[in-house]
Amino acid sequence: MGLLNGMIGNAAKIDPVKIQREFSQIVAPGEVVEHAYQLVRDYFVFTDKRFVLVDKQGITGSKTEYHSIPYKSITHFSIETAGTFDLDAELKIWISGTAAPIQKQFNKKLSIYEVQSVLASYVLR
Repeated sequence: MGLLNGMIGNAAKIDPVKIQREFSQIVAPGEVVEHAYQLVRDYFVFTDKRFVLVDKQGITGSKTEYHSIPYKSITHFSIETAGTFDLDAELKIWISGTAAPIQKQFNKKLSIYEVQSVLASYVLR
């Protein structure tokens, strides 16, 4: 069911320690990965300094794009909770200079409130 959830766009929480090791060449000195969520091969990461979208490209996923967004560039965000028939919750994040938000879907196994709280703690500093 985890693979199916990923294929239809639902995020799942992943171990930040694992991502910290993978990000050894990406993070700044002293930067700490605190939360990470995965969508099949792609994932997004909250560090103590920025939000990072990771896009695995190609059939093998060997090519990777890291899109870093400083928290100060996030202008606003919203959550939409899951309903009775719509089982997915959704997070939307607007970045300064762009009209369309970044959108991520979550299943009920992962609390959209937790993700919103993490994001709010960085953006509202």
